Amino acid sequence: MGAPTMLTTDNTVLVLIDFQERLFPVMHDKEKLLRNVLKLIQGAQVLEIPIVLTEQYPKGLGPTLPEIKELLPDVKSIEKVCFNCCDEGAFGRSLELLKRKQVLIAGIEAHICVYQTAMALFRAGYEVQVVGDCVSSREPENKLVSLLRMGTAGVSPTTMEMALFELLKVAKGDKFKQISNIVK
Repeated sequence: MGAPTMLTTDNTVLVLIDFQERLFPVMHDKEKLLRNVLKLIQGAQVLEIPIVLTEQYPKGLGPTLPEIKELLPDVKSIEKVCFNCCDEGAFGRSLELLKRKQVLIAGIEAHICVYQTAMALFRAGYEVQVVGDCVSSREPENKLVSLLRMGTAGVSPTTMEMALFELLKVAKGDKFKQISNIVK
């Protein structure tokens, strides 16, 4: 599993983990998190990056936040009860169908579902990048330690802007203008 390569629009998928109504309100710095996640989703849409959405036990934690669902009317969430998304068969099938090997991850909580999923995808041979400003936990220390552990293991950290501009590649054209307006 050599050094990570640059993200490309034809090989990347965005995975959004458990941005749910009853879980989100207790996240650290949730207003900034939501702003960044919405920008990441809009940027991925401009760049035509497919999006996979999960929900952890929606009966207990509620549905995906309406602000996110509004941007993704055609994306059906994958329900799960396991922390590691890869342990849910529908998640694995979704990734296989997309035939993409670079996975950008945003989600909550960073030290539980995001961490376990990122590590499993990395072990399965995917190039995984966790979007540091699009993940959170109830306690900031949990997010920090999870990012450190993932980074030490080989999962690359990134940010919303870093990922979008890496995917964009050039500072010209309509997509550049759209992405620039989104990240402002």
